[in-house]
Amino acid sequence: MPYLHTSAERCKLPRVFWESIEQLGLDPWLIEQHAQLPHGLHLNESFVSTHQLFAVWDAIEALSADPAFAIKMVRDTPSAKHKMAFLAALYAADFRDGLARLSRLQRLCSPDKICIDERQDTVSFSIQWPSGTAPAPYLSVEACFALVLELGRRGTGKHIEPLSLSLRRPEQKLDTHPSYFACPIRYGATHDELILNASDIELPFLEHNSQVLQMMNPGLDAALRAIEAPVGFCEQVVEVLKRALANGRPSLQHLAGELLQSERTLQRRLASEGTTFSALLNEARRQVGFHLLADTSLELKEVAYLLGYEDVNSYFRAFRQWEDVSPSEWRRSRLDA
Repeated sequence: MPYLHTSAERCKLPRVFWESIEQLGLDPWLIEQHAQLPHGLHLNESFVSTHQLFAVWDAIEALSADPAFAIKMVRDTPSAKHKMAFLAALYAADFRDGLARLSRLQRLCSPDKICIDERQDTVSFSIQWPSGTAPAPYLSVEACFALVLELGRRGTGKHIEPLSLSLRRPEQKLDTHPSYFACPIRYGATHDELILNASDIELPFLEHNSQVLQMMNPGLDAALRAIEAPVGFCEQVVEVLKRALANGRPSLQHLAGELLQSERTLQRRLASEGTTFSALLNEARRQVGFHLLADTSLELKEVAYLLGYEDVNSYFRAFRQWEDVSPSEWRRSRLDA
């Protein structure tokens, strides 16, 4: 399956996401390594694909060995340190308005959509991912449902209790799930679904502030447009190469295989875009290199090796062409800043 992705399948993992993970004792560097992601991805809010996002969640559950990790991430993060979608939703008029805002702005940090189905006495929540994706990791589902519930509880000031929760996850003996959701839980279900009482979403929010919402909306709308903008072919190729750098120096043959094209077809496509494989590989190295340099525990020769250079002098020459300074000078200037 190729890693080439469209605008509908990409998102940005905000810094607060990684901070909440660190707060619970997990090292983002280890998560990246386990998920086979570019080294230092957590240092910058760069685009990730659905495939990469799933790999992150799988790595979190594997390394933490805690099925309740996602619930704790949402529950234990103060409102002021939550992602922007959650913060904006807290200023809504009521729970219904907050849910609508959260559902719309969720796109900023995850490609999934919160589906809300209002019935006569109940409201059900399910999660829809881009077509063709693998089954969602259990933690990603539980983080989404916890976010919905936490929004209602913090916004209304009431301990809202769902009517029921269905999870694909096999039954586990930890009491965090039943304690947090405070409702009957059906494990091993065919699909994930959270059901609330319809009267709960009518409850007003205590911190409603239309002026704050008006100030936040332009920036959030611009961020949404950036996420949903069409992804250019060269940008997609650079993303594939950045991921490939984690496993060694990528070749044209490797890239063609990832994109399900022949090498000749790929070269013609790159030529039509006015670029070459070598130029895009250099761009991928440049971007990944910034993240590696930000990790001061890495020596410069290690950075050069991780970027696929045969020796550190080759990396120094390339970096000077990009930035007009040496890697050590660039690192020192960022530390001083």
